[in-house]
Order: sequence, then C-alpha cells, then structure tokens
Amino acid sequence: MVTGEIYSSGVCGSIMWRKASAALLLALAVGYFYGGRPELPEQILQFIGLPNFQTSSQGNKSLEQVITDAWEALITLPSRQWSKVAVGVNACVDVVVTGVGLLQALALDPGTGRDHEVLRSKEDLRETFIHYMKRGAAAERFFSDKEVFQSVARAAAEYPGAKLYVGGNAALIGQKFATYPDLMVLLCGPVGPKLHEMLDEQIVVPPESLQEADEFHLILEYKAGEQWGPTQAPQANRFIFSHDVSNGEMSSLETFVASLEEFHPELVVLSGFHMMEGQGRELWGERLKEAVAAIADIPKGIPIHLELASMTDKDFMSRIMQEQVLPIVSSIGLNEQELLFLSQAGEGPHAALPAWKGIPDVGRVGDILFWILERHGRTDPSSESDLTRIHFHTLAYHVLATVDGYWGNQAAAVMAGARVASSQACGLQAVDVSKVELKAPLEFLSSHLEPRERLSLNPEEPVAVWRRGNITFHLTPVLVCKRPLRTVGLGDAISAEGLVYSELTRQQPF
Repeated sequence: MVTGEIYSSGVCGSIMWRKASAALLLALAVGYFYGGRPELPEQILQFIGLPNFQTSSQGNKSLEQVITDAWEALITLPSRQWSKVAVGVNACVDVVVTGVGLLQALALDPGTGRDHEVLRSKEDLRETFIHYMKRGAAAERFFSDKEVFQSVARAAAEYPGAKLYVGGNAALIGQKFATYPDLMVLLCGPVGPKLHEMLDEQIVVPPESLQEADEFHLILEYKAGEQWGPTQAPQANRFIFSHDVSNGEMSSLETFVASLEEFHPELVVLSGFHMMEGQGRELWGERLKEAVAAIADIPKGIPIHLELASMTDKDFMSRIMQEQVLPIVSSIGLNEQELLFLSQAGEGPHAALPAWKGIPDVGRVGDILFWILERHGRTDPSSESDLTRIHFHTLAYHVLATVDGYWGNQAAAVMAGARVASSQACGLQAVDVSKVELKAPLEFLSSHLEPRERLSLNPEEPVAVWRRGNITFHLTPVLVCKRPLRTVGLGDAISAEGLVYSELTRQQPF
C-alpha cells in the first residue's frame, strides 16, 4: 500500500546517485527515442525509480481510472454494520443561488474583502463573501438583523435558477444514511413542513421536532475561476449565512437525547454546535454547558460522532475542544479550515500559519491530527477522554486518524468517503473518470516534526498508511470534479459514508 523512507545519510546518498543516474539515462533515452524506440523512456524511468505520472502500470489507463478501479475492488462494508443511527440536531431548507449574481442583484459592488464574525448588514455580507471567495474556502455566518436577512432571502428565492434543498449538517447526514435501505435513521432538529416533505421516507422524525415554519439558510455558490471585480475564486465553493434562532440555540438537543431511550441507536451523530456562535458569548456560554449536560445523558456504550463546521471565535472553539465537547465524543469530522482553526485556538502545531495555501500540506495536517488525539484523545487507556477517531477531508485528499485498537475497516472507510466526494460533486451516482482529475500529491512527508517519513501513494492500492505512536493514519486521494455542480453537503456525505464503512473493534467505555 505504501512505501516509506526515514531520512538518513544513506538515503541522501542514494538520492544523489539516483539523480546522477537519471541525468545519464534520460540522455540515453532521448537518443533512443529519436532512434525509433519511443517506449524506452518509460522503461528507464522505471529502472531509476522515478515516477511516471502520466501513465500507470496498467497499460494505457489514466491514474484516475486506475484509482477508480482500485476503489471498486477494495471498498467493502465491515462485517458488523450499524442497523440504527440517530442524527441531530441542525436541520433547515437551503436556498442555493449563484453568489456573485445575487450580490449584483442586491446592487452591491465588488471591492476588497474582510471577514466578519457576525453579519449585521449587506456590506458585511459582501465583504465576507469576497474574503472567502478569494481563498476558495467554505464558511458559514450568522446574520443578526432579521429584517435585512428576510429581504435578502426574498431576493434569493426570486433569483432565476434558485433551488431548494434539504439543509443543515444533521439532515444532510441523515439523508446520506437513508440511501442504505437496511439502516434505520432517526433525525431530530427543527423540521418545518417544506423540509419534512423533502426528507427521505426512511427517516423517522419525532413529533416533538416538527414545527410550523421552516428555517431557511442561504447558500451563495461560486465556480472555480469565477471573477467578481478584482477577486477570482481559485476553486469552487460556497458561503452560507442565516438568521436561524432555533438551530442557533440547538433547541432540539434535549428532545433528541430523550428520543434515544426509545429508539436504541447503535451510533449517534451530532452537529450544529457552530450555529451557537452567532448567539453571542453570554448566551452560548450558558447554552454550551446545558448541551454538554444533555449529551452526558446519552447511554454509555453508544459511540458519538461530532461533525464540526466553520467557526470564528477562538474562545468558543477552545471551550468545545478542551473543556466541554471533544472529551465526550468518540469521533469527529472536519475540513482544512476547521482543523487549522482548532490548532490555532488550542495553540497546537502550525498555529502560526494564518491560512493554508493551495492544497494543505499532508505533513502539517498529520501533525495537527496527531496533536488532537494525543492531547485531547484516548491514546492513554487511563484517559477520561473518549475521542479515538478523526475523519479529515480537503479537496484533494482525505485522512482518517485513529487510536489503535478501537476502529476497524478504516482503509475502506477513507476510500468510501473520497469516492462519494468524487461522484457527488459532479452530481453523479458513480465516478466518471472523464469528469474528474487527480490533484493529490503522490509523494509527501508524514510530518514536519519527528519522525519524518517520506511516503508514496500507489494508485493501484490508493491508501497510504503510517503510524506515530499508537495512532494510525490512512490517506487516500480524491478525484476532484472538474466542473462541480454542487459543493454544499459534501463534507456531511463524506463523514456519513466513512461511518457506514467503519466498525468498532471493541466496545469502548464511552
């Protein structure tokens, strides 16, 4: 699956020899090429051990085709599968529009970007949208002015091409789980009539979760390369905002926990904590304590997965990480922005890095994942923390980091998450290799600290595996959709798929 070299003087000498050999043999290759032997350069590349990234060892297949074929052969469901999953507690209706088009319809002009923790005006919306569009990064914010938000929402609903979808992390995760007919799904959250109508029939919604009106979130999408004034998006993504008090207060949490006693789930998935942030420090401080007390009532022995989302308040993230939430969940899912912000809030590795540039460096990602599990997880059996698993996803690759002895089938789980990202972004049920491209590095360092291991990815067995202490890392590339149709909910689908393909190898004292 993976090859590795620890840095040493012997390896450095070997690299120098290979470079010298490469220069000589590639010169010979050119001569043979023009002498009628066009196949020889590839033979020489294989001899000296240099990768030929344009072709694979499987004839003329592209790397994308080789990886897709490997996924189909290697991704298998675990021997023990979940039969009941409970998901809560944020749910809404997403109104999806083209971001630049809507802002132009609101008579807003392009300009410089600036991040705002809470949106209070259309100008705040414009500046924050530009700030994240320039970076190609996803973000979510609370819009504090109800009347201004409603005027923007009306404009969005009337905008040509606007579409309504199931929204909210919990509802989206529930929808993905519901694609497995043998899996019973309970969803708790503020479910209004429109959302209830759009949910999969397999999803059970307790009567206490139903409400008279829907909560609406606005999703402003942009495409890779899209331009607005001086700002150009480096990749496709979206900006989300709402004036959502029900989800902001996690008002369905107590109902959710109470419903577990009758439902008897084997797995609990929680999301929506990021929505509290927009309520103000005084309110979220008290509500967070109540939420933790409610979660503590979930029966012991049931694993809890927490899906994180975009946050801006370091104190809020610090409370979630150190004092309140992380120690009582067994698994978390997050993307590159959330991972770096978590490290910044906890003064972890690479916290001085203001933002990722391009594809996040695998070694730095690995350092932060290792730090989270070692500092806040259950790497020591005597630890009071239950955290043993992190599912990290970014555009080009995914990593599953687990404490040894708790989770099984993680190679299949990380590949399954990448496969669904590759297909769903293109709006397809299966990967179409003509519509995707490989952007993940095929060689990388496992760490920027110690021990530093050079790893390479074999497309025919596309999972790189390495260990640090008693933590194992599984990495697989994503085949990135060239023209994504919809980016909202990808992270939720990735985490849900990864959980479907995961199993507990031993019962944890959660």
